[in-house]
Amino acid sequence: MARGQQKIQSQAKAAEKAAKAKKQQGHSANDQKKAAQKALVHVCAVCKAQMPDPKTYKQHFENKHPKNTLPEELKNETA
Repeated sequence: MARGQQKIQSQAKAAEKAAKAKKQQGHSANDQKKAAQKALVHVCAVCKAQMPDPKTYKQHFENKHPKNTLPEELKNETA
C-alpha cells in the first residue's frame, strides 16, 4: 500500500501549491498601490496631501493649517 500513501502526499502537496498560487494571484504590490491611489480622492489645497474622505480632509485641514480659512467644500462637512 505504498502507492496509497504517496497518492495522499502528492494530493496534499498539489493542494498546497494551488493555494499559494491562488493567494498570489491579484495581490501584487503594483495592484495594491493602484487600489490605494484610487481611494485617495481629496487633495489638500495647501499642502497637496491626499485623503480618502472629506471628514479626514477636514480634520487634516483644522490640525495642519489652522491659520488658513476652511475651503468651501469643507464648510458644511461635520467632523
